[in-house]
Amino acid sequence: MRVLIVGGGGREHALAWAVRRELPGAVLHLAPGNAGTAELGRNLPIKADDIDRLADAADAYGIDLAIVGPEVPLAAGLADRLRFEGRRVVGPSAAAARIEASKAFAKDVMARAGVRTAPFATFGAHQLGEALAHVARHAEPIVVKASGLAAGKGAVVCESREHANAMVQAMLGDGAFGEAGRTVVIEGFLRGEELSVLAITDGTDVELLPAAQDHKRVGEGDTGPNTGGMGAYAPVTIADARLLDRVREEVLGPVLHRLRRDGTPFSGILFAGLMVEDGTPSVIEFNCRLGDPETEAVLPLVTGGLVECLDRVARGERPSPLALSADASVTTVVAAAGYPEPPRTGDVIHLPDTLPDGVTLFHAGTMRDDAGRLRTAGGRVMAVTALAPTFAEAQARSRAAADAVGFEGKVWRRDIGWREAARRG
Repeated sequence: MRVLIVGGGGREHALAWAVRRELPGAVLHLAPGNAGTAELGRNLPIKADDIDRLADAADAYGIDLAIVGPEVPLAAGLADRLRFEGRRVVGPSAAAARIEASKAFAKDVMARAGVRTAPFATFGAHQLGEALAHVARHAEPIVVKASGLAAGKGAVVCESREHANAMVQAMLGDGAFGEAGRTVVIEGFLRGEELSVLAITDGTDVELLPAAQDHKRVGEGDTGPNTGGMGAYAPVTIADARLLDRVREEVLGPVLHRLRRDGTPFSGILFAGLMVEDGTPSVIEFNCRLGDPETEAVLPLVTGGLVECLDRVARGERPSPLALSADASVTTVVAAAGYPEPPRTGDVIHLPDTLPDGVTLFHAGTMRDDAGRLRTAGGRVMAVTALAPTFAEAQARSRAAADAVGFEGKVWRRDIGWREAARRG
């Protein structure tokens, strides 16, 4: 099988690693890939949002299956283009990808599907006054979201109305988020514990990957600014069979049904970001693709059937079952100096000569210089995943291996999975 994986982060390295594990003879192409994916397949110097060149590459290399990692090319219509040209693609149409690309669209879908989410109101570019008046009446805290894609920085939890006013002014009045902030969603604050549920779907049926929990804040104990994700673990004990059944029946099923009825069926990976309180799930947001770093934590737990399942939904068929490990998985992200602000790049990376059993290093923001030295090339540099029979052991292995990854100014958290550790005593 000839596979094209679009993207260049830790998620795409984990996808390439999983495909190679299941299909040792697969021919892998990655666009653009990174220093880690170069060891598994051929990196192509094509940006993930260059639709024309990606389509040309699929033709040139006779791609059988394309797996699209990031949301931007999906929102721009990459899956539509490849399907039109006869390729099998894991990823939704641009119309269905609006479930992530437009928070206003997603909220409307949820409202019409009867899916539990925070109360909300949507305001357009010429409704600054109305938005500020809404904030003045709103209970604190308040969540202000840029409706469009904002690289994970478009959702702000505001503890006060003053902070919310400033964010609304920045988005609608000052254009601080560009096109992404021309529409804003103002919503109530959901309390509870976050959970990431990733479903492989043909638009009707779903096959769930192990539920995971991400850690968005840069600092230990979930302090400091939000990031793209500083680590994740799976499975999560609060995501028992009863809760996951509720997610299928009360979240995924109704939303997929609504999208089908609206003429925008969703095929690919539907990611539900949930808040769980007293066993009841509410939707924070949807993503139209695999999460990062959840992917790095979850895919190593899939011991078989992943490629077949993805290929089936790309063919428009019902997803097939996955074989899952009983182990625990913990992923610690090692980020570049300055992250989550614009990071410093170009620092030399020193990796340990050997890794303990069950530990895998997934490259994210890495590159090799002309001399072949590994250097930092992005905000999140490495995702260090450890599998073990117990959560405590996986957590300790991931932490120790992350400590062994060396470069100047690295930023990382030593407490990934701290809620799970507390639950387990």
